[in-house]
Amino acid sequence: MVLADLGRRINGAMAEFTRSNVADEQALDAMLKEVCMALLESDVNVKLVSRLRNNIKKKINFKDQGVNVNRRRLVQKAIYDELCGLVDPESEGQQFKPSKNRCNVIMFVGLQGAGKTTSCTKLALWYQRRGFKVGLVCADTFRAGAFDQLKQNATKAKIPYYGSYTETDPVVVAAAGVARFKQDRFNLIIVDTSGRHRQETELFAEMVQISNAVKPDQTIMVLDASIGQAAESQSKAFKESSDFGAIILTKMDGHAKGGGAISAVAATNTPIVFIGTGEHIYDIEPFTPEQFISKLLGMGDMKGLVDHVKHMNIDQKETMKHIEQGIFTVRDLREQMSNIMKMGPLSKMAGMIPGMSQLMGEVGEDESNKRIKRMMYIMDSMTEKELDSDGKIFVNEPSRMTRVAKGSGTSVREVEDLLSQQRTMARMVKQVGGGGKKLRPKMKRLRA
Repeated sequence: MVLADLGRRINGAMAEFTRSNVADEQALDAMLKEVCMALLESDVNVKLVSRLRNNIKKKINFKDQGVNVNRRRLVQKAIYDELCGLVDPESEGQQFKPSKNRCNVIMFVGLQGAGKTTSCTKLALWYQRRGFKVGLVCADTFRAGAFDQLKQNATKAKIPYYGSYTETDPVVVAAAGVARFKQDRFNLIIVDTSGRHRQETELFAEMVQISNAVKPDQTIMVLDASIGQAAESQSKAFKESSDFGAIILTKMDGHAKGGGAISAVAATNTPIVFIGTGEHIYDIEPFTPEQFISKLLGMGDMKGLVDHVKHMNIDQKETMKHIEQGIFTVRDLREQMSNIMKMGPLSKMAGMIPGMSQLMGEVGEDESNKRIKRMMYIMDSMTEKELDSDGKIFVNEPSRMTRVAKGSGTSVREVEDLLSQQRTMARMVKQVGGGGKKLRPKMKRLRA
């Protein structure tokens, strides 16, 4: 995904600091230098990077720390908190949340090619699956084929839509569409507008006119996560004209730099509410800074995984019960591998499962799928006792690894790698599950 390389570099810098013999000011400076370079190369604004470095230095003063303080843990927490701060503007006021008891209008703005029309459909479907009566309005009369695209997407998602092939005034189309859906008591109406550039003053004036006509409860800017440093200046121009209250980041499944989008969030003091994670109409997820940074640093996103499993209707009650208890057996790993193919693109799911993103490494989707299949062959060759174990049985009796390797047509090294991955995930599950009091109520509701 976007920023994946940034995550690997920050992880590498933190791992180097952890491995150093002495956790002192010199080691800290070396690590912060690498972290800052990684952020700058990902197009994060230099002022933000400088502020992050200074904030971390203020939080970590080794001279004032007691001898029993775990300096490495202190540093890791400080970096995690500051990275969360980069993508969390802490904007004033509570975020808008549509209500089923009234008619809510959301207007989309953004650059042409950022993925507005597709994002409109994704968001409409996301709310529809949660019980909202949603309608889509195509007020983009500038781009040829815009209405056809929205019509095709809406038909595929089975969402009502409104547009016109003859009316060229987008203000008239937008007003008529919103009025039609309001009359039919829709509780969420999403209005798609023409893509525009900050130098196109006429289109910006048109955007303001549409806003005045439909009076949106929320205006969302769709921002391409891969456009780099231009994201900041473009978002500022849109903010001045439309005063959007939220951002949706698209194309987060690519391999481009995404720091410019982070800079745009800080520059406009506007929160990210959703991120697009693929081309499928279901590939959108709510954004929370803590979950995003956790996935970025390879720490997983257990809350996101629980929510995703819940909406996919996949039975993982036993595994979730184990995770709540801080347990992760070889059988739990097998269940994850078995279900992971049903839950969407492997690259998306890997970020949610602790340690899985490191396993996938930098290989592509096809190679990752092959790895998963070989891991399944290995676990299919294990006995019930071995599957229900924590993996230590193989350490105590190495001959078991040889037998499993022969039975699965793999190598002993691959069996060792799988068991090593299971131990890594078990350690992380123990931290985020067994010690995660905030997560327990969520999991208990899932099991109920």
